[in-house]
Amino acid sequence: MTSTLSAAQRGHLQRVVLANGATLLLGQNPTVEILAAYCFFRGGRRMERPEQAGLSNLMAAVLAKGTQQRDAQAIAAWVESLGASLSVDSAADYFEVGLRCVAADFPALLGLLSEILQDPSFPEAEVERERALMLQSIRAQQERPFHLAFEQVRQALYGKHPYALPGLGWPETVASLTREDLRAYHATYCRPDRMVMAVIGPEPPQQMAERIEAALAGWSVPARSPLDPILPSLPPVEQPQLLKQAQPTQQTTIMVGFRGATAGTPDYAALKLLCTYLGNGLSSRLFVELRERCSLAYEVSAFYATRQDPAPFVAYMATAADNTVMALERLQAEIHRLHEHPLTQEELELARRKLLGQYALSKQTNAQVAQLAGWYETLGLGMEFDQEYRQQIAQLTAPHLHQAVRTYLVTPVVALVGPEAALARVELPL
Repeated sequence: MTSTLSAAQRGHLQRVVLANGATLLLGQNPTVEILAAYCFFRGGRRMERPEQAGLSNLMAAVLAKGTQQRDAQAIAAWVESLGASLSVDSAADYFEVGLRCVAADFPALLGLLSEILQDPSFPEAEVERERALMLQSIRAQQERPFHLAFEQVRQALYGKHPYALPGLGWPETVASLTREDLRAYHATYCRPDRMVMAVIGPEPPQQMAERIEAALAGWSVPARSPLDPILPSLPPVEQPQLLKQAQPTQQTTIMVGFRGATAGTPDYAALKLLCTYLGNGLSSRLFVELRERCSLAYEVSAFYATRQDPAPFVAYMATAADNTVMALERLQAEIHRLHEHPLTQEELELARRKLLGQYALSKQTNAQVAQLAGWYETLGLGMEFDQEYRQQIAQLTAPHLHQAVRTYLVTPVVALVGPEAALARVELPL
């Protein structure tokens, strides 16, 4: 075996680097017969140019729809006959190929996985079919207030940075993509030295490593290494912005966005905990104040993603059109409250327990653990970040969170989508 195994086991996983540069994260769970494998590649829309927006998503949609040896129907029929699942997905910072199966079927399915990674055929008919589906999805998104509001926030926060691009692309860019574009993107970014493969199953890691290395033995690193694009600088957000988009509905969607911290930085965990306190679940501050006490929100929440570059921190709500002004004022008042009043120790501990509990629940299956480890490794955080993140959350204090509020939740981008008459009543200054 030509791979090198790391000397120490990290958590429940071991890191193996194959001779062709592929990184394996391998874990053993002998209590179940189900195996989960996820192959991550740095890519996603972070590697897209504006004129090719949607390229990564279209490539992912067609990747498993044919190889040089099998067509889409043969692949789907075989996977289904084994009760397995095969998925391909694209996100902001990566694309992934996932496989879940009974462990006894893994050697055979590993051959199929190798074909998909190395020799996809990108059949023209499948490209056209998936392109049509993407265009339908894009048109459907244009009718969703949440999507329209987030698109405004995203573009204001990120300017020419790829994070401003819509995941599905624009109709004109998707319509212009060709089969050759997909092949070129695949050849550039789907290569062994850019792959992190996380696998958890009942077999010992050494045995799994030998199987995978044999299956990928013919996959070599191309002579020419790709150059990741030089990303544009993030635009400064120096003043509050108010963005409006009229839509003939009976309610208004209100979104307040800020540019947060990069995953793995000291402030990342603080913003995650703040997001949990502010808008995660029925006990969150926004839900209790704006929905339960004030009856202003049909729905209300907050989210903060894990990204390689600074991620958006967003609070949003849907309210009756007549309540637009009052709802926005109350939502902003909750953010201002974070500036003026640090969390009490009780509030901090409640949010901490909720976040750590939900994080633990998100890692109950082989698939969930493998996907999270592969994700962290691909982002450059290392699979060890799973433990580091929990330690960071456990060590946070109210002053830490207050400093994060005063650093990041400062200059809002406010997006409104709703009836024109309701939006006209909202003006700067915010």
